[in-house]
Amino acid sequence: MGKSNVDFVQGIYAAFGKEDVAAVMNSLAPDVEWLVNGRRSDYPTLGVWKGRAEVQKFFTLVGEHENFSEFTPKDFHVAGDVVFVLGHYAGTIATTGRAFESDWLHMFTIKDGKVAQFREFTDTAQFADAYRR
Repeated sequence: MGKSNVDFVQGIYAAFGKEDVAAVMNSLAPDVEWLVNGRRSDYPTLGVWKGRAEVQKFFTLVGEHENFSEFTPKDFHVAGDVVFVLGHYAGTIATTGRAFESDWLHMFTIKDGKVAQFREFTDTAQFADAYRR
């Protein structure tokens, strides 16, 4: 089960890398909880997003605000139905041109072949600082 969940999550990253948001959305449970640690008042993509429609809004905001120069999932680990991914990204904020860079941890909880919950932990100060004009 763990290997297939890792393959499933790697497929989600591959779809994101090709900007295939529809494929990412199809991997989500209808009532998915998508949590990016931090306050939305500090940066538009932080906070909790519930359900596919809200996650679609999240990806729209990512596309509007973030220009990635690097997005690299590095290490995949499995514990039960959770896939932990350690990675790194860098880029600029579209509205300010300011840079951000951070290591991150993503946690995917897989239920019935779909992502039931996603959690991201990153250096939110990098985003908030780069977002401020």
